[in-house]
Amino acid sequence: MVREILKLGNPQLYEISKKITESDIDCLSGWISDLHDTLMNYRKIYGAGRAVAAPQIGVQKRLLYMFIDKPYVFINPVISFPDNEKYMLMDDCMSFPVLSVKLERYKRADIAYLDVDFQPQQMHLEGDYSELLQHEYDHLDGILATMRAVDNKSLIYDM
Repeated sequence: MVREILKLGNPQLYEISKKITESDIDCLSGWISDLHDTLMNYRKIYGAGRAVAAPQIGVQKRLLYMFIDKPYVFINPVISFPDNEKYMLMDDCMSFPVLSVKLERYKRADIAYLDVDFQPQQMHLEGDYSELLQHEYDHLDGILATMRAVDNKSLIYDM
């Protein structure tokens, strides 16, 4: 089901998400399906969108969904950085589709997570994918790209 994407300013976007536990298993496939449908609908409307975090659809759980060449599900992800190399970029978000934010992200990231079968997985990310997962991971901690702007002149309205 396509869910409404919470927009900038909604207090739920600033909450820290809870871990997914065994008591959530019955809801998990529905949440994943909703994340997929919502992402695909966003792509149809805006022609963009590679990933979405559960908090963006009002589900305060540590769950990320990415669809690049195939779907990727990240349950209870933990992100780390193998080095301190960063780069500057313009970031956007489905929660504020007409706004871009200049910010800094790590060039490389490692993400440990559980897959849909609750099996532990790890992935090393570089460049765009590193930035993408850092962005989505921030949503799990109630952090929006606007909060990471390099300064107060780093917002661009893209209407």
